[in-house]
Amino acid sequence: MKKINDTTIALLIDGDNAAPKRLAAILEEVSKQGTITIRRIYGDWTTTGMSGWKELLNANAIQPVQQFAYTKGKNSTDSALIIDAMDILHGELVDAFCIVSSDSDYTRLATRLRESGLFVMGVGEKKTPDAFVKACERFIYVENLDVHESPATPARPANDRRKGSASSPLSANTALMNKLRKAFTIASGEEDSASLSKIGQALRRLDPGFDPRSYGHASLSSLVNALKDKLETTREEKGNTVMVRFRG
Repeated sequence: MKKINDTTIALLIDGDNAAPKRLAAILEEVSKQGTITIRRIYGDWTTTGMSGWKELLNANAIQPVQQFAYTKGKNSTDSALIIDAMDILHGELVDAFCIVSSDSDYTRLATRLRESGLFVMGVGEKKTPDAFVKACERFIYVENLDVHESPATPARPANDRRKGSASSPLSANTALMNKLRKAFTIASGEEDSASLSKIGQALRRLDPGFDPRSYGHASLSSLVNALKDKLETTREEKGNTVMVRFRG
């Protein structure tokens, strides 16, 4: 098994479904998983809609792939990206894929790549259909990559929002607490506590799109500390392991 820093990644961007202004943040996020050895972006470069990407290509060593729209109103970009992905897969050129798009058309591709034992990461907007999100092993919402620019108004997934006062404690978020409870049950087994790292792994398995930044926190540790009315944390004497248990 390779270490995470040795993982090679193919970054495939659907230029019709991604914003150039977020490229730097996307590259930084994907690089946390390993080394991006293949960088390609797909679209019809004869249209004005792709103009925002052009000045970024050379600076970030991204290869543009031309795909004409053969039929008006039909997006042929996804077909080109899927064909390239399968060529890369069969060539055994990388250990992981990152698909940047909010389009559900890539759901089957993500599933197929995972069936071959590869790590699949998705990056897209919060409007991305759940089918594509769940097909990935990890999914990053691009809105979370903008949190550092406006920390006063952290983004939250639409299905995790609750009615009521904005000053409500974080623990009042029923959807969040349900996710944490399920992850805790998986991670703890029959014990009354579980390590923070195992809870994090369980959360990703339950919901590939789970991200502490969706709740205004940079890390899971910070999020758990903000839930002290519901969760209790202790640090083991030997080592740095943080253990978590539900109060009551």
